[in-house]
Amino acid sequence: MNILGVEKLIFGANDLAASIKFVKDFGLKEALTEESGHYFETLDGSGIYIAATEDESLPQKSDSISQLRKMIYAVKDQAALDAVHAELSKDRQVLVLADGALESHDDSEIRIGFQISKRRELNLPVEKINAPGAPHQRSYNELGVNQDAEIYPRTIAHLAVFVPDVAQAEKFYVDRLGFRVSDRLGGGPFLRAGGTTDHHSLFLIQAPAHIKGVEHISFHLAGPSELMLAGNRFQKLGHQSFWGPGRHGLGSNWFWYFDGPLGCRFEYDADMDQLDENWVPRELPLHEDNAQAYLLEFKDKNWAPFNGPVKKAS
Repeated sequence: MNILGVEKLIFGANDLAASIKFVKDFGLKEALTEESGHYFETLDGSGIYIAATEDESLPQKSDSISQLRKMIYAVKDQAALDAVHAELSKDRQVLVLADGALESHDDSEIRIGFQISKRRELNLPVEKINAPGAPHQRSYNELGVNQDAEIYPRTIAHLAVFVPDVAQAEKFYVDRLGFRVSDRLGGGPFLRAGGTTDHHSLFLIQAPAHIKGVEHISFHLAGPSELMLAGNRFQKLGHQSFWGPGRHGLGSNWFWYFDGPLGCRFEYDADMDQLDENWVPRELPLHEDNAQAYLLEFKDKNWAPFNGPVKKAS
């Protein structure tokens, strides 16, 4: 089943103004403003739609405290969409919306949708490094850091989702929708959709039913330098770092998580492992050394080798 991954999320925001500021500061571009809602997108067009929680045009609120109203997955073509429809219709209602997209629910009673992908194809440069013993990737006089560079998330990378029954949720996504298990951490599976080679599209976390919904949303950036610059800027705008910067062991992706007003965390992500059918899943116990290969932390210490940092000239 050719599902490409998550393409759109719909939220009913408890604080619409704070949520809009947060996602703009994070680097998402406002692509659509309606009377009641706003769509913010990455460079490839995947993104999030936000409206006030009381907006009646939103999908109905679930029985959890999550502000998430719907997760929408992209499929490659009409044949893939038809395959999803046929499979899910075996045991649950599947709505066909006015635009041809599908709406249903997973086995955790989280509302899910499917649409033919609208992502724009990206053709962008990657970060370059120079290392002894290897040809230079950056030419002479080509600088590796540009403090003034514009940084925008390239695409939605993956979701982590709280579910009340991990085994049941995994069975649904693997057996019914064709996801594959990449690795397991503390019993939680990293799943990748059938149409992607990214290490994971979805990570499932066992949690009480009243908090089921998205735990964090991850967005791919160009590389670790861009991640560090973006996270540093975001923090200076007053947003609270939750975890990072660092690098995961499973998936190998760089990460930096931030708390946000939508009831979930947003993650800057870079340089994820790519897997194919030859990959053999690993299973590791939940431990900080398995969740992170290393972790960097900012400290309020002098960074200059004398009595204090040099103040920036005005």
